[in-house]
Amino acid sequence: MSAPSSTGTGPGLARLNSLPRPELVKKLLACLDVQRWANELADNRPYESDNQLYETADRAANELTESEIHSALAAHPRIGQRSSGNDTSASWSRREQSGVDADDTKLAVELAEANEEYERRFGHVYLVCASGRGGPELLEILRSRLDNDPETELRVVADELRKIARLRLARVIEA
Repeated sequence: MSAPSSTGTGPGLARLNSLPRPELVKKLLACLDVQRWANELADNRPYESDNQLYETADRAANELTESEIHSALAAHPRIGQRSSGNDTSASWSRREQSGVDADDTKLAVELAEANEEYERRFGHVYLVCASGRGGPELLEILRSRLDNDPETELRVVADELRKIARLRLARVIEA
């Protein structure tokens, strides 16, 4: 589930390095809606390689506070519910959840019930890097994480946010 690893400096990285700061920060916030993270990535330019950018992104994401995690979660829909917005983050979310069959009503009900149970237990939406995964797998992961204590689950969520940010950052470079 990690972003492509590259030591190269393709045209996407050069474009990222040359974007005006406000435009870049906006793109970065679509990857991970944490202002400190986006600012840190924007302020550490220029990047000499994709790997250097990913390493900076991972390091900044590893320092997410509880408040930043909860703030970032607000930008993510429940698994099994399509984001209806027109912004970049909503579009990426729909793409990432494309493995969940919207016509499978039994799965939709099971996901909705499991999401509710998860939210009662932890007080926030269930988040997982859904890219490349189908609905049954996402449901199985959700159910397995219900056994976590809240502190462990918050660390898992922070890591899932980092994975999602890395995948989305690859899309920014590719754009």
